[in-house]
Amino acid sequence: MDIQPSLLRCSLSVMAKVCLLCALAQTPDDPTRPDGDGPPDFGGPPPFGPRGFGPGPGGFGGVREKEQLVKKFDKDGDGRLNAEERKAAREFLSQESNQGGRRRGPRGGFRGPGWGREADEPTSPGPKLVPADVKSYPDAPLYDPSIVRTLFLQFEDGDWEKELAEFKNTDVEVPAKLIVDGKLYEDVGVHFRGMSSFMMVGEGRKRSLSLSMDFVRKDQNLGGYRTLHLLNSHEDPTFLRSVLSYQIDRDYLPAPKANLVRVAINGECWGVYANVEQYNKEFVKEWFGTTKGARWKVPGSPGGRGSLSYLGDDAAAYKRIYELKTKDNPKSWADLVNLCKTLNETPADKLEAALAPILDLDAALKFLALDNALVNNDGYWIRTSDYDIYEDTQGRFHILPQDSNETFMRPESPGFGGPGGRRGFGGPGGPGGFSAPPSSADQPRGQGNGGADSKGAQDRRPDNPQDGRGPAQLRAESGSWWGQRRGPGGMMRAAIKGVELDPLIAAMDADKPLASKLLAVPSLKARYLADVREIAQNWLDWSKLGPVAKQYHSLIADYVKADTRKLYSTQAFLDGLEGDSPDSGGFGPGRPVISLKSFADQRRAYLLNYVEGKGVEKSQ
Repeated sequence: MDIQPSLLRCSLSVMAKVCLLCALAQTPDDPTRPDGDGPPDFGGPPPFGPRGFGPGPGGFGGVREKEQLVKKFDKDGDGRLNAEERKAAREFLSQESNQGGRRRGPRGGFRGPGWGREADEPTSPGPKLVPADVKSYPDAPLYDPSIVRTLFLQFEDGDWEKELAEFKNTDVEVPAKLIVDGKLYEDVGVHFRGMSSFMMVGEGRKRSLSLSMDFVRKDQNLGGYRTLHLLNSHEDPTFLRSVLSYQIDRDYLPAPKANLVRVAINGECWGVYANVEQYNKEFVKEWFGTTKGARWKVPGSPGGRGSLSYLGDDAAAYKRIYELKTKDNPKSWADLVNLCKTLNETPADKLEAALAPILDLDAALKFLALDNALVNNDGYWIRTSDYDIYEDTQGRFHILPQDSNETFMRPESPGFGGPGGRRGFGGPGGPGGFSAPPSSADQPRGQGNGGADSKGAQDRRPDNPQDGRGPAQLRAESGSWWGQRRGPGGMMRAAIKGVELDPLIAAMDADKPLASKLLAVPSLKARYLADVREIAQNWLDWSKLGPVAKQYHSLIADYVKADTRKLYSTQAFLDGLEGDSPDSGGFGPGRPVISLKSFADQRRAYLLNYVEGKGVEKSQ
């Protein structure tokens, strides 16, 4: 058998990622799950403890609790740790790690020599940079898309990177001075952020940062914003995917602002980051005119179970999945439970009327359309996580985008999946998705899984979808096949051709009720497909998207070339706009990252052909 070397390298790199995540995913049976079904028993104790990626609430698929160290080591009682107190906390963590305690994996991440993109260009210290070397923009908004600000961080100690890594997934923030546009901001709190964007990046490489402007001075802000999220674009050699995706999102529903910045740390340039607005009170105030209401975050996880499934009336089951960012009000949880119950248990012919008072249906349909049309591989369609929920003061819910750095890409397999995919990855490919075609031996969905996951699944399985299409017709229409869940492991498989992700793929999955329930209503399905068409027709047109992407690309081109800490090669950055290099980065050499232009052209053509076949009228 003749196997292309690039495909072999791709397969091996994806398998390495799968093995890594499998090792991290060993969590005990969760009694709050509808069927009480837990992951397989590999024998022996789990490799990591309660902080970050391991058993209990901190494991995959749930709210990850931070280890509380401040109260333990805050000797002077000021609510934060000074240098001496942080030293004691680090010694404690080191002892804990040596004793096989609660440490969460290697401090330096999981990557090592030869892992794909790190082998492209070796890291080295960046050029020296001081505030006098850069242009200031004191009058420009923080998220002005036409400029690239430079943020200067100064830590007390030279080993700041090790310190931030050791305090990952704790409540400790490391203080630093920040200079922006010539102005000094004292006592800014800094911590590493992200999951795969942290653990898959080795020491000395660009990692995502969060800055708390009000860490000590509660009235301190930067351009009106108290928190900055600086993303390392770990799946994006262009640095542009988050910025472009959020710009498109904001055309249709509330979504974060984003632009590009440079960061210098202790006088050394660490290169380009995506600067993304936080989902907080300021965000809600801007879009909804008030800071009141309840805000939830659905944490990112390969085991994301934030599908809005109905798990019973006990709020405890939901608290393990949805992270409430506002006051822990019993009424807020009761309202969320009621939304899930209404969504899941109301007959299709009555669902629109029942949901209209408690859910912004128009925005929910647009959210689903954007999630699919832009192929968000961190989104609801793939693993029901990485999005936000807001309940306004009238008791109406709004579904909002949160994580967009893996958009404009080829679709991946569903990872761990939603409630029905808790045991394993989506077929042999898992994330990154490569799998065999279906065979006659495949079990229909709902067989061998039991419990609540199977309830009603026979009516929604791919060989009996609600609109009457079977696998053969789906393949003929979209060039894609969505496989069945198999046996007690809840496995799912997918083989998708290029960017041809079926817009109705989640509509056939009972484990994704926000899509499957809404799109079972003919009028809502028609509105959703019209939204898909409008997004494809308007924003995936390279004559419109291209100039925007090229402007951002040209703004940072020189900075990226000089960036010694970036995760991809300079050639991958250049190819990522309008080319398609077979070595454009990804988890391992040879895994191609489709260029923005190729994605837009191919996805637009596929979607417009798809909706035309459904008889969806053109947008006016």
